[in-house]
Amino acid sequence: MERQLVVFELADEHYGLDITSVESIIKMQAITKMPHALSFVEGITNLRGTVVPVMDLRRRFGVESKKADRETRIVVTNINRMQVGIIVDAVSQVLRIQDEAIEPPPPMATTVNSAFILGIAKLEGQLVILLDLEKILSVEEQERLAFATA
Repeated sequence: MERQLVVFELADEHYGLDITSVESIIKMQAITKMPHALSFVEGITNLRGTVVPVMDLRRRFGVESKKADRETRIVVTNINRMQVGIIVDAVSQVLRIQDEAIEPPPPMATTVNSAFILGIAKLEGQLVILLDLEKILSVEEQERLAFATA
């Protein structure tokens, strides 16, 4: 079977999200800080009249922060029926991949917690780490985000 991925860059690594979980990709915009937010939550933003929590994927993965630049994007995703924005360094492409090209993640393949990884795809000499959005946030973290934006 074939799937389409939105590929983005973060700290010199390439990551992929299933296109069906991506609602939109927007340029960096104003984000309002939230008191008592989770450490990796940048704040909230107004997306076409809807308040959306925005998390910094670098902080979530324990990677050094980077100042936003003209390539920085917010990937608006759907995590368990909740809109969540994810700050990434850049979005590079949308590509098609066969399921057979996806391998299970090796235990120490990346700086990312392997629980967040669906698999790794080898494409044109580069590795693309496929993220499992359902596992990036625990149930408790999802509840805190939902409460903060209610």
